[in-house]
Amino acid sequence: MSAVKMNGEDTAYEGQRFSKGPRCRVIGVLDDGPASLGAAALAHLGAADCVIGGARTLALFDLLISPDARRHDLGGALSRVPEWVRAAQAEGQACVVLATGDPLCFGIASYLAARLCIDALEVIPNLSMLQLACARLGLPWQDLKLASVHSRDAGEWWGGADASHGLYALLQTLRGQDRVAVLTSPDNSPARIARMLLAEGLGEDFQIAVAESLCQPSERVRAELGVAEVAGMAFAELNVMFLLRLQARPRPPLFGLPDAAFEQRQPDKGLITKREVRAVAMARLQLRANSIVWDIGAGSGSVGLEAARLCSEGHVYAIEKNADDFAIVGRNRLAFELSNYSIQQGRAPDGLAAWPDPDAVFIGGSGGELAELIALILARLKPQGWLVMNFVTIENLSAAVEALKEAGADWDVLQLQASRSKPILHMHRMAAENPVWLVCAQAGVKT
Repeated sequence: MSAVKMNGEDTAYEGQRFSKGPRCRVIGVLDDGPASLGAAALAHLGAADCVIGGARTLALFDLLISPDARRHDLGGALSRVPEWVRAAQAEGQACVVLATGDPLCFGIASYLAARLCIDALEVIPNLSMLQLACARLGLPWQDLKLASVHSRDAGEWWGGADASHGLYALLQTLRGQDRVAVLTSPDNSPARIARMLLAEGLGEDFQIAVAESLCQPSERVRAELGVAEVAGMAFAELNVMFLLRLQARPRPPLFGLPDAAFEQRQPDKGLITKREVRAVAMARLQLRANSIVWDIGAGSGSVGLEAARLCSEGHVYAIEKNADDFAIVGRNRLAFELSNYSIQQGRAPDGLAAWPDPDAVFIGGSGGELAELIALILARLKPQGWLVMNFVTIENLSAAVEALKEAGADWDVLQLQASRSKPILHMHRMAAENPVWLVCAQAGVKT
């Protein structure tokens, strides 16, 4: 919620009024201590009655902080910082928060601005660590994509992880960008990020540079490093990492891949939702860039993997009971270089309770639990979400329609029968594909 002044009167921001106490100065500092600050920032720090910062930063400026000033170490106590600022303002005290570099570049200033009144802060920025690192490398930064994993320990990456993993957003960024600068952390280190790239088959795609301990006597900058090399290296805890593509990233079609593009089970090749049916099914799923999609009975993964291409800001959760198909889907995911797709082996509805509510669900196969699945999905679908089912047998079609009637859903059935040209001598004939029924439904209201 934004805050503005209208007709000279204050407007609420985050449910509060504008601050009437002195502004809190959020001052950007560097690791060379007082030398990094201008006269105004030094004056604010020296006059502060309350100073908030990390233990290391407070120690750097110890001699400039008044002996009478109250000090708060924000290490592990970020949520308490707004409380400390409010308390100082209520007492009419001058309050300073010390932050690294530019407090508005992955810094604490935006966190405080969202929790305090609009005029409670004055940000005094410094050079960001990203700017300094680029300067050391002679690297223009206007077209860099900036990212940060400077947060809690994300753990090692594993293929198919979803947005709950702390490195997921970074991997999505790396998939779609040519040059990325990353603020790392001691746990989420350059080595861990490099291991993630290796696990995703991207080890040959990037060159890496790391700038360590900037503005400190131990400062070091290492460039032109290979991914496999970085995966086994140790770096100083404070560093900035750059990932630069060695070749242009692939830009494959977003939709309508030929069936042959997907690895399929042999000798039963053809157990796949064919391109013509896939196209109509995807249209009926009404996908958006941020859709959460379920793919039940993934088979070769064709529907879910194409959905993942279209839902670049969303995620596809798939399940497949056949062990061979499960392995094939995993290989197809890597071949198409997709991160926003997770596949688990099992029989639905097992495991679905852990998935987030979907915007769209595709059922390409079931193991006899169709009625149960339909009821569960209709209960979990987000408003205006679609369930699309693909059937080739009359029995499954009948079971689905009866389940939808029982659930009071809004539904319709579409029959598709495509024909493809086939050579015959020096001419061509049309060969019919098997007819397919698409059953499309939304949760309705029982009458």
